[in-house]
Amino acid sequence: DGLMIASALPQHIDETRVAGMTATLLSLGVRAAEELERGEVQQVLVRGGSGYALMVQASNGTLLLVMASKAAKLGLIFLDTSRAATQIAKVL
Repeated sequence: DGLMIASALPQHIDETRVAGMTATLLSLGVRAAEELERGEVQQVLVRGGSGYALMVQASNGTLLLVMASKAAKLGLIFLDTSRAATQIAKVL
């Protein structure tokens, strides 16, 4: 549904819009992976000129969005995001 649980987004970013778009992107990624027979989606990554937005499913119906600068080491971001999603799933 795109409801924000917690956020550390900059104030100029509309959390409601981001929540809805993020949920839609992850949902489209899941459907595309199914259609293309790629297996279960691990993550959806958006790479822009200023950095990355990484979306992972934390638990059924809950996702985690992580934003990182373009200087970030993606391998570490993937690892830390996966660990955080696992911890979130335990709490929810």
